[in-house]
Amino acid sequence: MVGDEFAAVMSAAQGGSEEAFSALWHDVNPALLRYLRVIAPGMAEDVAAETWSHVVRRLTSFRGDEAAWRAWLFTTARRRAIDAARRAARWAAAPLEEMAAELIPAAPDAADVALENIDTEAAIALVSALPRLQAEVILLRVVAGLDTDVVARLLGRSPGAIRVAAHRGLRRLGGNVSRAGVTL
Repeated sequence: MVGDEFAAVMSAAQGGSEEAFSALWHDVNPALLRYLRVIAPGMAEDVAAETWSHVVRRLTSFRGDEAAWRAWLFTTARRRAIDAARRAARWAAAPLEEMAAELIPAAPDAADVALENIDTEAAIALVSALPRLQAEVILLRVVAGLDTDVVARLLGRSPGAIRVAAHRGLRRLGGNVSRAGVTL
């Protein structure tokens, strides 16, 4: 989190400072990608790019503190993910198995290879195995750092339902970690 300097960094970013915007991006983009890898698997990077594009276009109209910034960003990302899922449903893609062999890339994508080697992928896989609501609540609360009331508004649920989903998700996640043989 940016912390006490958030207002100054946001003001500079809104004024066009690339350095300030970069600080905002570096602060929250890793958490944003982790969130999107669960709610929009296979489209996370594209949805993140659409999210940041939207944010850049509307950054000057943003008003609020760091918590409001994170809530706005993750709300925007969630909406872009919903839009992407709707587009994908309308324009079904053909599986690679159905593609002609000469059209399939010969070498694996370097980004995919790098992502496979990141330790957080194992954690993302464990969270992804949770029911969607529980996974989304845990990611928004823990990874995005949003409070219960913000998550409740974002997901259209009551704060009590968010607390219950978080509790159940964390309990289930603990069981999954134990079964996977992960030690903390």
